[in-house]
Amino acid sequence: MRSTAWNDEENKVLPEMALDFMPEEQLRELQLQRLRATVKLAYEKVPLFRQRMDEKGVKPEDIKTLKDIAKVPFTMKKDLRDTYPYGLFAVDLSEVVRLHASSGTTGKPIVVGYTKEDMEVWASVIKRGLLACGFRSTDIVQNFFGYGLFTGGLGIHGGFEALGATIVPISGGNTERQVMLMKDFGVTALAGTPSYFLRIMDVAEKMGISIRDLGVKRAMFGAEPWSDGMRDYIEEKTGIKCYDIYGLSEIVGPGVGCECECRDGMHIFEDHFYPEIVDPETLEPLPDGEEGELVLSTLSKRAMPILRYRTRDITAIEKTRCKCGRTIRRIRRIGRRTDDMIILRGVNVFPSQIETALLRAEKILPNYLIVLDTKNNMDTLEVKIEVTREMMSDSMGAMEKLNKKFKQSIEQILGVSVIVTLCEPDSLPKSEGKAKRVLDNRKRM
Repeated sequence: MRSTAWNDEENKVLPEMALDFMPEEQLRELQLQRLRATVKLAYEKVPLFRQRMDEKGVKPEDIKTLKDIAKVPFTMKKDLRDTYPYGLFAVDLSEVVRLHASSGTTGKPIVVGYTKEDMEVWASVIKRGLLACGFRSTDIVQNFFGYGLFTGGLGIHGGFEALGATIVPISGGNTERQVMLMKDFGVTALAGTPSYFLRIMDVAEKMGISIRDLGVKRAMFGAEPWSDGMRDYIEEKTGIKCYDIYGLSEIVGPGVGCECECRDGMHIFEDHFYPEIVDPETLEPLPDGEEGELVLSTLSKRAMPILRYRTRDITAIEKTRCKCGRTIRRIRRIGRRTDDMIILRGVNVFPSQIETALLRAEKILPNYLIVLDTKNNMDTLEVKIEVTREMMSDSMGAMEKLNKKFKQSIEQILGVSVIVTLCEPDSLPKSEGKAKRVLDNRKRM
């Protein structure tokens, strides 16, 4: 397969993508140089990192090879909350040109900051990802990631702006207007959460508008785990080619990694973000190819350097080089996290497994909600499934058969008994951002 970094007009590697194809030895040397500088900056300027490293007897000069990163203590989300708002900043606030914050539902948000140089790096890595997926400056992009303190909307906006594309900064919500502008503006590309795009698809159908006929060619989805089944469903229904982008606010926001046109994992922009995989239980490093928890360190961020951040995302670093020819390594798509795992009667359950079961049963992904409760001192799991109009039937027997089909598919994958409740169309809450799939009503002693 020909490298996706080739410019069709000039038949050469685009300058913006040269770093993606850097010789591996040169890349590792750059990583080490930047890692040592980042550890030094964090140690000298951030009290928490200095305290943690002193407790372990580690000094910046102890980082002599990339493997020495294992000597550095981990960083957790709790650390960002405990040092709220500016406790992890390594520069004076006068150098910070942008603040973002998480949209956490409990406690104080996590706050992240960016210098002018950090903003330039952020836009450049997203631009590299967009180019890898085939987006171009001629695209008209409708961005329905949420704008504001959430990093998604403005982060992706900056990447498309650096690319030179025309941006429609619509943010989330007002779904009928989303469809109208997609049609009237001649939108060719989309960016947002996949769960909200399912909502857009549903509303477009009710409006009598076929998204397939609108001329949208590509979509960049992210901010939440989404399965290959969901991708296949969206592409089959709309004809839009869908790509995955990966990131998290604690590191930079979207743009830590991204698929290329091969769509065989997400390339990590390793010249700026160093990836490790560790065993979630022992925290020991794992070799490429083995699945574990992704740990990330920033290599060039000045405002808020982060060392060995435990992402809670479960993945693996691929052992083989991608067919696109990029030397920057890639991780498998994120399908689950250690902290969205549901433990039900001793069994580990992930929402993505239920999504897979629904697609397997009906080859369609209806809106659904997982409800956990306690009845007669036993935990229960109910899956509320919003029946689409295509699935509706006046026959009681047909609806009972549909219920049984969903129940069998879910139980076969989970290995535990579940309750399935079919709900009327438009009766469950709709997502306009990250999908909220789990409602936990269980009583705890």
